[in-house]
Amino acid sequence: MADPVAWTVVERGWAVVAADGREVGKVDQVLGDPEADIFDGLAVGAGAVLTRPSYVPSEKVGAIEEGTVHLTIDAEEYGRLQPYEEPASG
Repeated sequence: MADPVAWTVVERGWAVVAADGREVGKVDQVLGDPEADIFDGLAVGAGAVLTRPSYVPSEKVGAIEEGTVHLTIDAEEYGRLQPYEEPASG
């Protein structure tokens, strides 16, 4: 495993890997407030254009290394996560 990196360097397109080793998607958005160092989670897409990204709360994110985010849940549990909902503006 590569050296760990902070959540603030995660970029769109990084691989997201479940605890069982299966790649479940790619980072679509990193959710949080970098200035306050508050990491809320990730919106993870399956790669299909018409598929809504799933919301992965920060407590289900494990190790983060350059190019890959590892989850603490397996692919089956990942499949039960809720879709990511954009916050209402205003």
